[in-house]
Amino acid sequence: MANITCALFDMDGVIIDTEPQYSIFWKQTGEKYKVGIANFESVIKGTTMPNILKKYFAHVSARKIDELLEDHDRFEEQMSFPEIPGSVKFVESLKAKGIKVGLVTSSSETKLIGVNKEKHFDKLFDTIVSAARVKNGKPNPECYLLAAKELGIEPQNCIVFEDSFAGLEAGNAAGMTTVGVATTHPANSLAGKCNKVINGFASLEWNALTSE
Repeated sequence: MANITCALFDMDGVIIDTEPQYSIFWKQTGEKYKVGIANFESVIKGTTMPNILKKYFAHVSARKIDELLEDHDRFEEQMSFPEIPGSVKFVESLKAKGIKVGLVTSSSETKLIGVNKEKHFDKLFDTIVSAARVKNGKPNPECYLLAAKELGIEPQNCIVFEDSFAGLEAGNAAGMTTVGVATTHPANSLAGKCNKVINGFASLEWNALTSE
């Protein structure tokens, strides 16, 4: 394995346990707008809002899209941000080792304001790349490549922690080592899509994680 000097983390489902809330919202939204895709809430995990709307809501009128976005904004304003057990402590331990850490998320700037107010991730991470900062969202690697560039680290020296298939695809396409976090999808469904799979951050050892 390359000399890993940078760790990049997705946020929802990796650092904070918000995916169950999103599952309820998107399941109801998919049914309301007759998307017609089984397990729609799982299919879109890790995908940015513009890509979701373009791919799955092309049949919906502009007025209805505005209503959907208003519903989404209200939903995010009322969200809670419980921590994935051990995630923040793990990030803090990496910073203590001199490892650069970045947050790479498909979330909006509006949501990040609420997250930072409660969780202070803007102080915890060395850089934050949100959906608003890239043209192409996950599974495009642009977000991860931007984070690496801002931290001055070559992509091959970065490790990515992701819970979604789209996120792992983005990390792989960026040429980074990828770790699947089995919080949203079962471990066996992540195997083969990343370099390693973990069940969570409790008792996770950095040296064991980055060894061959």
